[in-house]
Amino acid sequence: MAGMHCTGGARPRWYSALRPAFLLAALVGTVLVGGSAAAGPGAQVGRDGEAIPVTARVLAGFDRVNASKRRFGKLEWRGGLELTSPHRSFGGWSGLIVDPKGERMLAISDDGHWLTARLSYRAGRLVGLTETRLGPLLSTSGKPLRGKRERDAEGLALFSGGFERGEALISFERYHRIGRFPLRRGIPGKPTGYLKLPAEIRRLGSNKGLEGVAVLQAGRYRGWVAAFAERPRSGKGPRQVWLLQGKRALAFHITDRGDMDVSDAAALPDGGLVILERRFRWSEGLNIRVRRIRAAEIAAGATIAGETLLEASLGHEIDNMEGIAVHRGARGEIVLTLISDDNYNRLLQRTVLLQFAIADTIKATSR
Repeated sequence: MAGMHCTGGARPRWYSALRPAFLLAALVGTVLVGGSAAAGPGAQVGRDGEAIPVTARVLAGFDRVNASKRRFGKLEWRGGLELTSPHRSFGGWSGLIVDPKGERMLAISDDGHWLTARLSYRAGRLVGLTETRLGPLLSTSGKPLRGKRERDAEGLALFSGGFERGEALISFERYHRIGRFPLRRGIPGKPTGYLKLPAEIRRLGSNKGLEGVAVLQAGRYRGWVAAFAERPRSGKGPRQVWLLQGKRALAFHITDRGDMDVSDAAALPDGGLVILERRFRWSEGLNIRVRRIRAAEIAAGATIAGETLLEASLGHEIDNMEGIAVHRGARGEIVLTLISDDNYNRLLQRTVLLQFAIADTIKATSR
């Protein structure tokens, strides 16, 4: 078994001060917001994966200056980790799910790998992982996916069942498709098939296509699949979301607020959605946002602004945030888990795993 080693405390002051500049420099070579500049390492790993060593550094706080601050927008900080591993294929994490109790996670990379782990907590705070295992995503023939066009996995959602025995959806960019992957002990097997997609999804830009997928949990669209484009093919305007069920396909839009790209989405238990967005500009650096869409707002043909839960920049412990997942905390509150894609640039970027609770669900639980 590969355990995750945890270390605490903050980085030296010089590191915290210079890291935003390091990240800006990294963007020159990796084109962070547009995706990895090159395919990942492509190490050979068996179909069932292998136990790998991963080290976790516990983040002192989310705010780089005031580590004791706990409230950010409409979210409450629940801890975070900076993850590192010597394994060649560790990194590039672009999609994430966490089991309903928050005990286990599954991440996928845009180089066609998966990572499973067990989450560890102390006093309700995320402090580490154990049982870390990594392996390749498979084709319908049972062989590892080949080439960047096939391997560029971006979105992940639990479709049915659970981690021990269930089925996950994985969306791919470049060669746009959404596959159904059986889960056994949290490990994705070879896909049993692919969802039928409308032609307009297949016409999305090569590196600006399907970026997130979610399965609605309640409401009139319960069981429908929501598929998110990173941005429109035209490059500007509202971001389109497709609602898919069998051969049926509907669509709605989310407003373009600040020219941000959609990087992932996840379903909420009440039938709503949370959307993770990001933007990079040389004049301001990297920014991210988390928006919530209420179940009642979701309707074919609608254009939805949603509610901003979080806005963060390089003054916070963020990197190229690409994955978001939802689970319930010990008292029933909604917890969001975010993961970053380091573009396999270990010198200048990081893999960070962050957790927050939605504040209004904490209050409701307390009452």
